Amino acid sequence: MEILVARVSRLMLSDVHMIVLAVLLPPLAVLIKVGFTAHFWINVVLTVLGYIPGQVHALWVVLFL
Repeated sequence: MEILVARVSRLMLSDVHMIVLAVLLPPLAVLIKVGFTAHFWINVVLTVLGYIPGQVHALWVVLFL
């Protein structure tokens, strides 16, 4: 829990934009953040299987990677 609090306390404006993008278009946010890596393809599969799992994974990538 302390890691999450520390990360949220130092959010920048660019992070806010990425969070909004992660909620609206999860694969695009992951692509911008990490490129064509395994995280991108995992997010595409999760988004196709269910939009909410794709959003959760995208938020995790944007906030913690």
